[in-house]
Amino acid sequence: MTSATRQTKIRKPAAVTTETRILALDAGNYDLKFWDGEAHPKAIRSVRFQLPQGRDAVRYTEASPLIELPDGTRYHFGAQAYKYRRQQQTVIENKVELSRLHLYACMEPWEGNTEFALDIYASTPEPAKNEDAIRQQLLGMHEFKRNGLEYRVLVERVEVEREGMGAYHYAQRLGLIPDTGYTIVVDIGGGTWLTRLVDAEGDVIDENVMDRGGAYELATSISFDRRLTNALGTTADPSLIMDGFRTGHIYADTELTWQPWLEEHLDSWFKGIFQTIKAQYTPYMARVTRFLVTGGSSHLISERLAGRRLFAVMTDPQFANVRGLFPVVNGAQLCMTTK
Repeated sequence: MTSATRQTKIRKPAAVTTETRILALDAGNYDLKFWDGEAHPKAIRSVRFQLPQGRDAVRYTEASPLIELPDGTRYHFGAQAYKYRRQQQTVIENKVELSRLHLYACMEPWEGNTEFALDIYASTPEPAKNEDAIRQQLLGMHEFKRNGLEYRVLVERVEVEREGMGAYHYAQRLGLIPDTGYTIVVDIGGGTWLTRLVDAEGDVIDENVMDRGGAYELATSISFDRRLTNALGTTADPSLIMDGFRTGHIYADTELTWQPWLEEHLDSWFKGIFQTIKAQYTPYMARVTRFLVTGGSSHLISERLAGRRLFAVMTDPQFANVRGLFPVVNGAQLCMTTK
């Protein structure tokens, strides 16, 4: 028996729990973030590979899970997907259509159990447009295999929030939101960026969702720069550049970096975002008391905003939204409910 055969051998699930698990899920274009209210939120790189029948999977981990559906279809998520050819990147797809698969990728065992009921608190840029589709995919019974374990999960409840508002609620709990005036939430992600204009009561009174323009656009701009492509001797992959944004601006496993001339691309990207914000919210600017900057790509511009009185940049911005999605009861985070 080969090692590949051994690692996909099905293990028996633990006993069924009688409690309902709660999971906050922020399935972004770059990362799938999830949190059950314990320890620190986790992330899985939002890239996958569908394995052909007869192809052995490379090693799977919790950060790079292997998912198998009842019909035998298999998907390998996370950084390990880069070890195959022709990976699929969520950033250039419709992530709403992938809601079920993304949930499976994030479904770690709960206290040793792989059979349980589940309440999900999720987010999407445009709930009015996509909430029904997300609910339809997630509600009900799910049977699948993840990293060789058989799961039976009954999703009983799905709450869908505007993306970015989780970060707003989390910032409120941290004392970053003034008691008066308007707050503009600026959520800069991997594929998209968006803004919400929120009043002191927490009501969204205006908003803007840009389908493109997130870090992938910046990475694409860098990928066409001849200083990088000439050094590589081939074309550059924007997705690998996005990975490099978090690892010292190094391209994959090479020693090539765009750091010395990053500002040339970053400047126009940054100005494009904030000029759009200014144009949309000009009538409200006199009442704006805070710009809350968050999202997994906001670290790229945090230095530019440091020390500006109106701006608050979330610490650990990658996980601010998923932390805020997790339900709060009487000021304390709720970890589970008993059926």
